[in-house]
Amino acid sequence: MKLTIVETGLAPAAIRDRFPDYPEMFRRMFEGAGAGLTCETVSVARGQGLPDPAGLEAVLYTGSPAGVYDDEPWISPLMDFIRAGAQAKLPQVGICFGHQIMAEALGGKVEKSTKGWGVGRHTYDIGATPGWAGAAPEAMRIAVSHQDQVVVKPPGADIVACSAFTEFAGLSYQDFPGLSFQCHPEFDPEFSAALYSARRGVSLSEETADAAIASLDGACDRRFLAQWIVSFLKTSSVS
Repeated sequence: MKLTIVETGLAPAAIRDRFPDYPEMFRRMFEGAGAGLTCETVSVARGQGLPDPAGLEAVLYTGSPAGVYDDEPWISPLMDFIRAGAQAKLPQVGICFGHQIMAEALGGKVEKSTKGWGVGRHTYDIGATPGWAGAAPEAMRIAVSHQDQVVVKPPGADIVACSAFTEFAGLSYQDFPGLSFQCHPEFDPEFSAALYSARRGVSLSEETADAAIASLDGACDRRFLAQWIVSFLKTSSVS
């Protein structure tokens, strides 16, 4: 299967040269999960246009510093692309901003959360599991980095992960093969710590940044979620 990774954002300039870009993080994540995917990148963040969704096999939308409500020239076309992909039954995966823009494009609502920044390792309860999911733990623990949240889930979306902080942390779509998560399975602990440090004293207080970095020492279910996404993609490709 060829996975088209739509790059919707770049890491902060202060740490960008020290780490792979977001599409490369996903390539490495999937390689580690034994996915056997061929990945290509389309970077709307760097000004590239979107292809015809009818010619694609599967799509993944990355995280971004942008909000779905921002006046970026690529956001409205990307929402149209998501809707066209859903009509064509194109398998789509969204992560963080990707999760949010899928929800917004398909009838949900995303806002800057009154709860403030979500950072550090969060724990999500696993909700309804689709037929492709197989065995799943009761909860998963993964690093997050977001200020916006889905506050109204789209029609036809089931909650597959949730927490007190993030009610709609994972969504599975009934009308087309769609799956999205607010967390970042592609972020390793080193990158997450660098990201929180880069925001120290800017958008995060010293105390919040310290607590977020300390939380990364605990167990993490990145590999489980990567394998879950792979299972979704492989099942969707033959449905």
